[in-house]
Amino acid sequence: MGRLTTHVLDTALGQPATGVEVVLYRFNPELQELARAQTNSDGRLDQPLLEGDDFVVGVYQLVFQAGNYFRGQSVDLAEPLFVDEVVLRFGINQPDQHYHVPLLVSPFAYSTYRGS
Repeated sequence: MGRLTTHVLDTALGQPATGVEVVLYRFNPELQELARAQTNSDGRLDQPLLEGDDFVVGVYQLVFQAGNYFRGQSVDLAEPLFVDEVVLRFGINQPDQHYHVPLLVSPFAYSTYRGS
């Protein structure tokens, strides 16, 4: 059974990013919110964002509230933040597989990849 998971790592502090709000959308054909969750102390969500019969072929979007996370850290950053909302748009074409889409983020850069 396929599923979608994520986690967030703060690469500037070298630790999991706790308390980051993550929102999942699907284009169907308009943007439709499917799930909303916050990362735990390990930077992960307590359950998959999407799985089972809801995990279908399509175009999805994850929105990570990284700016709110950075504002809560003891780091002096000028507003507006360089990295605030991180929006990742991606496709799922194999709904029987595990799609793991992590975010590696700092106040000045981010990256992602399809993990397993």
